[in-house]
Amino acid sequence: MFWRRQKAAIERFHPLHKALTLDRGFSVSLRRDDWEPVIQSLAGHRAAVKRRKWQLSGRVPAVLVPLLRVLAADMPPDGVLSVAADLRGSGLPEKCGPQQDVPVQRPVISLKQWYAVDPWLRVRAELRDGSVLELAITDRVRYRRRKKRNPRGKIKVKTKTKTTQLVRVTRRLGKDAAVQRPASPPPRWLKVQVKPGRRTVIRVNGKLSGVQEGKAMLDRILDVSTEPFRWTPPGTAARRAK
Repeated sequence: MFWRRQKAAIERFHPLHKALTLDRGFSVSLRRDDWEPVIQSLAGHRAAVKRRKWQLSGRVPAVLVPLLRVLAADMPPDGVLSVAADLRGSGLPEKCGPQQDVPVQRPVISLKQWYAVDPWLRVRAELRDGSVLELAITDRVRYRRRKKRNPRGKIKVKTKTKTTQLVRVTRRLGKDAAVQRPASPPPRWLKVQVKPGRRTVIRVNGKLSGVQEGKAMLDRILDVSTEPFRWTPPGTAARRAK
């Protein structure tokens, strides 16, 4: 009965909430106001679902939902917000590259290394000022599997990971929008590229060493996302294109 009640609760979720629960991802484009039912449905997940296998990734309430709210607040009603989320993790075979042998010394018998690339979130938002913001978050994970013989002759296998999180934000300004270099430089861990033209493109890349999760991850993503807006003086953005 408990299992059936859980399944029944999931069936009542918004279709995108259901996709995150069962398939761990979705890819869709919706008008701004059409995202609010999704957010409200996600808010009730913990109260409705107790079974561990159907719990959402912690990145949904900690990162995805706050980002949706922040972006929607800066969009016109007819603006389109596109989201592609893949929360299945970095361990899938299709996300992993080939394994390589690393030279070792005894008592280590072998050491294999490979990398996984996990582009787990992509977002595109049409903003009120006529600019378009694109956000991509990728985990690059290095795996090392070591096989070692201990003094008693027993062989032990241990796998270690090292994660680098890559955040790329691109802002395509409205036509003829004013651009002004900020008075202060960006933090050293950010790389900024500006491509001038009728519609100036500002691209910011952030590289975060180690695993960032929860509020720490959200704060770093917002740091990167804020940088392109420092390049346009307040009140000088072009009118939104029709």
